[in-house]
Amino acid sequence: MQELIYYACLGLGFLTALVAGVFLSFSDFVMAGLARARPAGGMESMQHINRTVFRSVFLASFLLLVPCTAALAVYVALHADGPGRVLVLAAGVTYVVAVFAVTMLGNVPMNERLDRLNVASDASVAYWLHYRRSWTRLNHLRTLGSALTAALLLAAAGLFAGAS
Repeated sequence: MQELIYYACLGLGFLTALVAGVFLSFSDFVMAGLARARPAGGMESMQHINRTVFRSVFLASFLLLVPCTAALAVYVALHADGPGRVLVLAAGVTYVVAVFAVTMLGNVPMNERLDRLNVASDASVAYWLHYRRSWTRLNHLRTLGSALTAALLLAAAGLFAGAS
């Protein structure tokens, strides 16, 4: 059992770290680069990015982490003790709330609205200015949430490896 939990924590921790890296790239330079483009160019590029993500390994990983971290948290809650258990439970809650819920309740509705806009209109330019700031703030939260989830899972893996 400890070995199974160890490998699950290790695998999910690394996958979550990869998701954090994608979010970090948007917070660090992608959105800044789009902000330097003319508004129509930045908006159109983000529209294409948002449409392309639906056919990406990133989205599959992002979504797969929800049931996997939740299932691991439930399994560990029922079958493990000690500090590793607490870390896994915290990781599950952190990912679901700070990454998945923020995405579904914040970033996705903003992306959907952006997708419906004509990039040439003045109203679209005003929304784009709001979008860039708000979307990026939410993305910072997703970056921190997924990085924290990864750190918690990898630390738990270390504890479960030592408990074997």
